[in-house]
Amino acid sequence: MGAQIRVYKRRIRSVTATKKITKAMEMIAASRIIKAQRQVTASSPYADELTRAVTAVATGSHTKHPLTTEAEHPSRAAVLVVTSDRGLAGGYSSNAIKAADRLTERLRAEGKEVDSYLIGRKAVAYYAFRERKVAQSWTGFSDSPSYADAKAAAAPMIESVLADTADGGVDELHIVFTEFVSMMTQNPVDRRLLPLSLTRDGSVDGEGAGEAAAPAKTEALPLFEFEPSAEGVLDALLPRYVESRIYNALLQAAASEHAARRRAMKSATDNAEDLIKSLTRLANAARQADITQEISEIVGGASALADASAGSD
Repeated sequence: MGAQIRVYKRRIRSVTATKKITKAMEMIAASRIIKAQRQVTASSPYADELTRAVTAVATGSHTKHPLTTEAEHPSRAAVLVVTSDRGLAGGYSSNAIKAADRLTERLRAEGKEVDSYLIGRKAVAYYAFRERKVAQSWTGFSDSPSYADAKAAAAPMIESVLADTADGGVDELHIVFTEFVSMMTQNPVDRRLLPLSLTRDGSVDGEGAGEAAAPAKTEALPLFEFEPSAEGVLDALLPRYVESRIYNALLQAAASEHAARRRAMKSATDNAEDLIKSLTRLANAARQADITQEISEIVGGASALADASAGSD
């Protein structure tokens, strides 16, 4: 019995140490969510106004441009998948990868070749294990992205959009990331960045450029005169638009990652507490059984001595 009690105590110490780690990670993730939420809020006005400017140019001119013009027969598409660099975040990365797989299957069913661009070590490891071809990948900034990171990721994708499909270019640009809804809800979504999907009133369709990209309400767009030309303005806005949309997606993904990690670590902490209580009850039961056995042995020994003394008399 003594050996069993030692086993229980050793397990309790081990689980207690794990609980301290998960509790600390939960608190760290909770503190980082606030900062990530503020960054998402701060980036939204710029992205909204930039989208409004692009919409004004697109509706005020008839210039054919990759930013606003649908290809007659699209044959290639680029998909940017945003995951995390670290684990311990529940199903955060796996859900984003599943959403990317569904999008890829849909695009291939439409007869389009897909070029995959990856952000986060989880996606890189997933694709490498399955020996899937990757156009380009980036790691090391999933939990705290900067605009420079978004710009670096956008550069090769913009080049592929501007290039001809015969030279390896793409007709469409999609992004898969985890949208931050609340502390308890984060949804993996896919958005088409290029070309823009414009509604009849000239606003950006939420399915085309993401819900965050659309203006808060439909309003009449002012008339502009474009200098030197509408095409020149679109050329200047194209990289800014893609970079801002990717940056906003990275910020939302970072907030979602912290929220998912906080929830996972809280669950792990609660499970550790339950396991400690269970092990403590088992240890107490084993100790009580050990005490009962010792008392039984003492009583049995005393009875044997009493019987022996009575026999000798």
